[in-house]
Amino acid sequence: MTIVNDILQQMPGLGQPQRKFLATLFVTILVLRGRVNFRNLSRYCDYSERTIARQFREPFDWPDFHQRVLMMALDPHAELVSAHDASFLPKSGKQTFGLGHFVNGCASRAERGLEISTLAVVDVTRRCALTLAVAQTPPGEEATKTAQEETRVDFYKQQLHAHRHRLPPSVTYHCVDGYYAKKKYSDAVMSLDLRSCQVNRVTLLALIGFHGRNWPTFAQQLVFTGFPRGS
Repeated sequence: MTIVNDILQQMPGLGQPQRKFLATLFVTILVLRGRVNFRNLSRYCDYSERTIARQFREPFDWPDFHQRVLMMALDPHAELVSAHDASFLPKSGKQTFGLGHFVNGCASRAERGLEISTLAVVDVTRRCALTLAVAQTPPGEEATKTAQEETRVDFYKQQLHAHRHRLPPSVTYHCVDGYYAKKKYSDAVMSLDLRSCQVNRVTLLALIGFHGRNWPTFAQQLVFTGFPRGS
């Protein structure tokens, strides 16, 4: 936790109470058993459920925090690529913010739930990925299917554009799956001085020998296949 404390000390606009809370929060999430919610967190630390809820309402620049972590954790001589992908979160009920129909890759169909869009930096040399920015995808339930697709592609494009300056300077390849093969998104990638690299999961299975239910995650795809050289 020394690195985390040093980073929190460097971040502007953070008071001592918030720094102390965040340092405690990170440790508590790692050690608790069960779901990560306010009540369960309060069982494993000195903060009450009400105090945790109040602290979660305080603004915090997560992308800036992640960028500082990347700068300290990554080897400057490592081969790095960026990656962009979305994850589906099943969620029932009607009151949760952002509920909508999103593609569930495990079920190969659209289902009702939540979606988060993640931009990450992949260290090909060490075979690991570090998150840079995460945002909740807007549902767009009242729009037509075509309009939803356009709206979500615009959202993904805006997220990449907003955090391009946070990527390490050595990153020139941007890895995505086939869903992002839209002209609007590809044009945005090129305008940001990045080269788009699509990962084909079916081809990957034949290359690395995954069978049955042992389908690799997107991060694993990047780790195993790397990126094309000299293209």
